[in-house]
Amino acid sequence: MSTVSAFVAIVGRPNVGKSSLLNALVGKKVAIVSDKPQTTRTRIMGVVTRGETQLVFLDTPGNHKPRTRLGDFMVRSIGEAVSGVDVGLLVTEPRTQIKEEELALLQQLQQKKVPILLIINKIDTVADKGQLLTCMDMWKQQAEFAAILPVSAHTGDGLEELLDELQKFTFESPHFFPADVSSDQTEQALAAEVVREKMLLLLRQEIPHGIAVDIERMGERETDKGPILDIDAYIYCERDSHKGMVIGKKGAMLKEIATLARTELEQLFDSKVNLQCWVKVKEDWRNRQGFLNGLGYKLN
Repeated sequence: MSTVSAFVAIVGRPNVGKSSLLNALVGKKVAIVSDKPQTTRTRIMGVVTRGETQLVFLDTPGNHKPRTRLGDFMVRSIGEAVSGVDVGLLVTEPRTQIKEEELALLQQLQQKKVPILLIINKIDTVADKGQLLTCMDMWKQQAEFAAILPVSAHTGDGLEELLDELQKFTFESPHFFPADVSSDQTEQALAAEVVREKMLLLLRQEIPHGIAVDIERMGERETDKGPILDIDAYIYCERDSHKGMVIGKKGAMLKEIATLARTELEQLFDSKVNLQCWVKVKEDWRNRQGFLNGLGYKLN
């Protein structure tokens, strides 16, 4: 039997659970998750290979109105992700109204003339199934979807049905990634994202959006107790006041951030980790294109 593949774009407004869905489909963490909007900043690729079938998922930032060059990059990456894919997943929640940003994303997918699956995520949060049916009927009036699938990235409900449905959009081709590859994320990029995720978890709402993490050094060394992975992370803030909050009283906040990040990185990399974090101020870095380029946020 020949091998088949498909490229799948995952789009939706902030906080509908796109990254959680990607992680659940891949079966491991390839994208960070938080309850704060615009957690995902770049297009992240997740790969699912099951036998002869390979599905390449492109997770995108939540659609929003950009106010910085970083925001411009995030919104543009959505357009790039939906270009040339075989199918689009429009992810929403079981609500009784459709948001303006969702209609814009729907239109974007329609313009690309790709089949669209409507994914209603977080069905585990709905006690009244009538609300779910109302949501499905409401969306049916907006477009002709290839399928409407209620799922829960949290519990796994509906994910097998989703993978089965995506099989219909595969095409005969060699696989684009080896069977054991689950993401195009480098280890450095994943380490930086994990550190940023812990700041999203621990810091006040407005601070994490003005924070970037850059891994300056990452390498393994041998010790008497076995190999250890050294990671040097630089955390960039836009203001001195934010730097103080990230560090915390007597360094307590930074220590907690580093401890949580190190614990998760040890699980991800299956290795002892020595994580060192430093905090620097880089004013208005979200509008400095040269600095953004260095972090990988390049506007072509």
